[in-house]
Amino acid sequence: MSIEVISIIVLFASFFVLLLLKVPVAYSIGISTTLSLLLNIDRLPGLTTIAQRMTTGIDSFALLAIPFFVLAGEIMKQGGIANRLINFAKSLVASLPGGLAYVNVLASMLFGAISGSAIAATSAIGSIMTDRMEEEGYPREFSASVNITSSTTGLLIPPSNILIVYALASGGTASVAALFIAGYLPGILLGLALIGYIVFVAIRRRFVRGQRATLKEVWNHFRKAFFSLLMLVIVVGGIVAGIFTATEASVIAVLYAAILALIYRDVTIKNFPNILLNSAKTTAVVMFLICTSMAMSWLFSFESIPELMSNFLLEQFSSKFAIFLVINLTLLIIGTFMDMTPAVLIFTPIFLPVVVALGMDPVHFGIVLVLNLCIGLCTPPVGTILFVGSGIAKVSVSQVVKPLLPFLLIMVIVLFLITYIPEISMWLPRLFDL
Repeated sequence: MSIEVISIIVLFASFFVLLLLKVPVAYSIGISTTLSLLLNIDRLPGLTTIAQRMTTGIDSFALLAIPFFVLAGEIMKQGGIANRLINFAKSLVASLPGGLAYVNVLASMLFGAISGSAIAATSAIGSIMTDRMEEEGYPREFSASVNITSSTTGLLIPPSNILIVYALASGGTASVAALFIAGYLPGILLGLALIGYIVFVAIRRRFVRGQRATLKEVWNHFRKAFFSLLMLVIVVGGIVAGIFTATEASVIAVLYAAILALIYRDVTIKNFPNILLNSAKTTAVVMFLICTSMAMSWLFSFESIPELMSNFLLEQFSSKFAIFLVINLTLLIIGTFMDMTPAVLIFTPIFLPVVVALGMDPVHFGIVLVLNLCIGLCTPPVGTILFVGSGIAKVSVSQVVKPLLPFLLIMVIVLFLITYIPEISMWLPRLFDL
């Protein structure tokens, strides 16, 4: 057995063993990469290679957008933006059967898109909607299921930090602007699909209808939410129009969110030190994950793992349909035990060459990859959003799993629609010539 094969075995075996031992993902990636490099010490300048690759991995202007979008999301999370979005959504659909569940989905889509964070959407919307829904007869575990799955739509609808990470991992073959505009239709489709299932449940269980809002009430709630919604137009519109880059847009998002929060008096100057501290903690975790993941990605290239995987899949399967199916199933499994950021950085270099060889656009694959990992956020054992949503709703994970399963099935169906119908993702980027 060659040293290259042994190195690959040590890399993956040590990584999965460390994960099973509940070692944090970033440390698991770093340790397994180091162990594998030790076997290749005679072919490398030394272990300083790891430090060099970690440093150069985050030496990217595009990555500056992440801490700023995190900060903008933290400002909005502590402000009253969630309440305004909920009231606006409620004025539109609360009078329908199961109306408050639709409000949960729409508010999560809007807040997730504005904040760029599924966790922020889960905590902000869930903390408000769960009690409101319980008062009108909705089981808390059902409310948690709605909140958990709908909050992931914000990772597809821009601005989305994970799409920026994918743009970096793709080596520049997919631009941030194209990915942002490509995420709109898949994100909206996912939200509508979840609402479609809620309609079925609401009719079957005879959930109560809310009071119909008058046109004046709809207008008043829209007026109050208008400047929050305008942030999406400014940030994404500016990027697509070429007025500013994604990094510049993230700075504008921070300034806009801060000014809006101060005007609304939801946040005071005294709150900003705590907001900055929370943002710094989140950014540090994300950046360390990126550092170690980029070192592992470099090792993949050094050992020619992407080429080996590409040749294996192309030799074993004769059709694009089968290969896409295998890749989707693999990513669904990966998403159940690995956090989204390292998964994107590690598996993009492995699978992207395969799908590109089969004619899939890198932008299209980015949306497919992110949606796969969104499903993983809602499933045990790692399931970050699952645990956050359950905690916010004050119900156990075991109580949430049963009502959550149909929603996960809906997400998988949408995933396969997006995989095999490229125009869902690519129509808007082609329309804007991105």
